[in-house]
Amino acid sequence: MDEILKILLLGVFATVVMDIWATFSNKILKFPRTNWAMVGRWLGHIPSGQLVHTSINSAPEIKNENAIGWAFHYLIGTAYAAFYVFLVFFALGGQPSLLSAWIFGLATILSPWFIMQPSLGMGFFASNAPQPNMVRLQNFAIHSIFGAALYYGWLWGINA
Repeated sequence: MDEILKILLLGVFATVVMDIWATFSNKILKFPRTNWAMVGRWLGHIPSGQLVHTSINSAPEIKNENAIGWAFHYLIGTAYAAFYVFLVFFALGGQPSLLSAWIFGLATILSPWFIMQPSLGMGFFASNAPQPNMVRLQNFAIHSIFGAALYYGWLWGINA
């Protein structure tokens, strides 16, 4: 049970660090920021069979969509942390590295590029976004930071 709590803390820590960067880069650098309410709206429409939207903004609102989106964001961050811990123990012999964590963080970029963004109507690699290159740059930055935060969270004692 102690290991599960540590993995949860690691996932939350890495996701919080990523969100701090996203807030900073949005306010200071004017990078686009994920609207987690729209992710919640997308998730809320999936049970009725609507997985892909032309534009999620035009889809009917879902009750508590913002809370649903944020909860999903942290659930995914925690699931990624658990997967990274699994990889560390079974593929890397229990020895994480900043490089392996960074590469892992970058690999997690595949989910938004190939699942979430196309499903929200943004296209693959955010090709239909108003500023696709800015979205891609932000994706690269936040997923890099997520990976680094996994590593440093591990080093600082949030490990299994």
